Amino acid sequence: MIWMLFALGAALSWGIYGPILHKGQAALGNPFKALLCVGVAYFLMGVIVPVIMLGSQGGLNNFNSGGVTAATLGGTLGALGAIFIIFAFRNGGIPNYVMPIVFGGAPVINVLFSMYQHPPKDSPNPLLFVGMIMAAVGAGMTLYFKPQA
Repeated sequence: MIWMLFALGAALSWGIYGPILHKGQAALGNPFKALLCVGVAYFLMGVIVPVIMLGSQGGLNNFNSGGVTAATLGGTLGALGAIFIIFAFRNGGIPNYVMPIVFGGAPVINVLFSMYQHPPKDSPNPLLFVGMIMAAVGAGMTLYFKPQA
């Protein structure tokens, strides 16, 4: 169950991501300066750490094209998400609005894409679709009933 701690760590990190990024973007006065800082952070966390970890384990070899392609596409999609958030903030969005849309929509898109990628053997339980509707409604309620700053 250690994976659950890591999943909660990701939720915590990404839950705080939007407000902190918005604060940095406002303080820097230019969204592209904020994006540059995101890129530096991605480089530090996404390149240096794995090089050190893989190097210490002798694992800096035997990459295959399928894995490299899929992982690079995944990383590109993650970085593209950050760019879209930057542009949402740049065009008047604030974390109270932007992040519930992102984090309410992402699980629904994830399930639909995963089902497309790995079609289920049997028909999904109808409660799956109820859950998707609840996620969308939850995001909408979060937006509608958000506390005023």
